[in-house]
Amino acid sequence: MSMPVALIRERRLPPHRRLLPLSVVCIARLLAKAKPVRVRQMLELARRGAVPATAEQALAARRHVVSVSLRCAGQACLQRSIAVALLCRMRGTWPTWCTGVRVNPFGAHAWVEAEGSAVGEPYPPGHYRALLTVPPITS
Repeated sequence: MSMPVALIRERRLPPHRRLLPLSVVCIARLLAKAKPVRVRQMLELARRGAVPATAEQALAARRHVVSVSLRCAGQACLQRSIAVALLCRMRGTWPTWCTGVRVNPFGAHAWVEAEGSAVGEPYPPGHYRALLTVPPITS
């Protein structure tokens, strides 16, 4: 079964604003190769001291990540979700990082959520089932 794939076309960031998104994309690529338990540990460590991200902040981070990385604009959902979470963290916020499955077509998927909904995902609410999450710490 094949699946149509279209890259998300985002506006390019000016050169002076690309460094931070490029940095987190590189870190996310390395972290995406680790075992799930290690990924979770690293993200739980990273979220410390951050406030919950709004949907607007998380969407802006996703757009910046996608604009600097062709890989993240395509099928690399794990790397993209890690990079978005880390970019939010660099800006003082933290979305809920999730990994799990999408139900139709069935497949593994990773995404971020803010304010109770998946950010920047093409499917409606309830389409994803989270198996592993790293939510923001709320006091």
